[in-house]
Amino acid sequence: MSSAAAIVAVSLAVSAPVRAADEAVIQKWIAEFQPSTLSKEDQKKELEWFAKAAEPFKGMEINVVSETITTHEYEAQTLAKAFSELTGIKLKHDLIQEGDVVEKLQTQMQSGKNVYDGWINDSDLIGTHFRYGQTIALSDYMTGEGKDVTDPMLDVNDFIGKSFGTGPDGKLYQLPDQQFANLYWFRYDWFTNPDFKARFKAKYGYELGVPVNWSAYEDIAEFFTNDVKEINGVKVYGHMDYGKKDPSLGWRFTDAWLSMAGNGDKGIPNGLPVDEWGIRMEGCRPVGSSVERGGDTNGPAAVYSITKYLEWMKKYAPPQAQGMTFSESGPVPAQGNIAQQMFWYTAFTADMVKPGIAVMNADGTPKWRMAPSPHGSYWKEGMKLGYQDAGSLTLLKSTPADRRKAAWLYLQFIVSKSVSLKKSHVGLTFIRESDIWDKSFTERAPKLGGLIEFYRSPARVQWTPTGNNVPDYPKLAQLWWQNIGDASSGAKTPQQAMDALAAAQDSVMERLEKSGVQGACGPKLHKKEKPEYWFAKAEKDGTVAPQRKLANEKPKGETVDYDTLIKSWPASPPKRAEAK
Repeated sequence: MSSAAAIVAVSLAVSAPVRAADEAVIQKWIAEFQPSTLSKEDQKKELEWFAKAAEPFKGMEINVVSETITTHEYEAQTLAKAFSELTGIKLKHDLIQEGDVVEKLQTQMQSGKNVYDGWINDSDLIGTHFRYGQTIALSDYMTGEGKDVTDPMLDVNDFIGKSFGTGPDGKLYQLPDQQFANLYWFRYDWFTNPDFKARFKAKYGYELGVPVNWSAYEDIAEFFTNDVKEINGVKVYGHMDYGKKDPSLGWRFTDAWLSMAGNGDKGIPNGLPVDEWGIRMEGCRPVGSSVERGGDTNGPAAVYSITKYLEWMKKYAPPQAQGMTFSESGPVPAQGNIAQQMFWYTAFTADMVKPGIAVMNADGTPKWRMAPSPHGSYWKEGMKLGYQDAGSLTLLKSTPADRRKAAWLYLQFIVSKSVSLKKSHVGLTFIRESDIWDKSFTERAPKLGGLIEFYRSPARVQWTPTGNNVPDYPKLAQLWWQNIGDASSGAKTPQQAMDALAAAQDSVMERLEKSGVQGACGPKLHKKEKPEYWFAKAEKDGTVAPQRKLANEKPKGETVDYDTLIKSWPASPPKRAEAK
């Protein structure tokens, strides 16, 4: 008792004199966190709340990890420092490669030893997190054990990707910290060139514009590669991609390429009962990946998606693209000789708007734009249309309770309204509706090539991460680059590669089923049937997947004028119900 009293006495003695210093620290960081959707008075209230809530954890050293992208660099270099100064918690935010984040996460989940106190890992793992029972359900934590360290100004309903981190049980397991979409990128200056427009219309019978379907994308790729050929003496290409057999080739396809083609079922954020990985789920149980088990990983739509990927790279991309990885191919469009790219991440925006590069005008506006991706011939209205990465706040049960609370304070801090708008301007990876519609982005929009217009558009909801159907993301994701890499290298046909991938996914799920480790929501595979059984069942049930092979996989091309498309979207934010 006496030692406790002494600690309290010391605490009281040192707290009063440092209030002025605390005020100076708060004002210093409020100045850094401009612009903000909060007034400076409300920012002060929120930062004071963090300082007070953190008092029991002062002096602790807390470790958090994320992958390396611009947004997380700002967090690690600036926000971690701010949090440490405001709270007295020594916060270390490690930046490592995405694959290493997943590997370390697996280590903690398998060993039960605390590797990191807090995690920012992709919501692609939502199916893994809710099934293994080792992840804290944040919706329970915020009203229970962690209520005393949950920011009253957090406003979870303001997060645009809340559904991405929600399990089939309706609980929130992960809360987005950054998001970026995989969109269509094109040279607006070339597409509006009167000569090119006239030549394209004469050849194809419709307008050169943003492709609505893959047929139009293919026609545009053909036109720029083989009809235009050169612009200002430089060889140009109608397409860009990458094909080296490398782990990054896996993202190229798990990041929703199959759904863009029309694989899977209708449903947002993910198709049900069959998702964009081709995995069928009944209730909360995955039941198969191959068509023989009711899945769609090796169905006609999936094979069509791989066939087109290979065909376009061979015919319309620079010859070196076939041997490139994701990181090697990323900077190529900025060099100025690519007409369009269907599989382009908005995370590249910051590098694409640098002054002086080949795709920027002298006045600071881009020569390019981004727009919604075109869809393949198997796609149906109501399906997802592309991928959205959502690096998300995640807590594990194996982290000691006090360390978890301290980490949760930091994780909330880096998504709080006090800092999120400034962070959005730095990394251009939006998580809050209030940030997207802030006037500062209305002013900046003309220099960001359509990024703000897309995130304000109703189309945005069709871009989503991997969902609940995938029961073990780390184990299944690695199968993709190995099997599709065989098609990319020519070692297998697209059908053979997808057959092998579907069989490999079923094999992993079969092992999970036998182990029983995932309990009542773990895989329970269907017995094999002839494909005709599943084609007929989908037609009878009124679902989509698996679809039969189409007689014509190239319908007439369809485009839309970019400026007309932009004007058709709403000019004000949607109304939402406030959380009670």
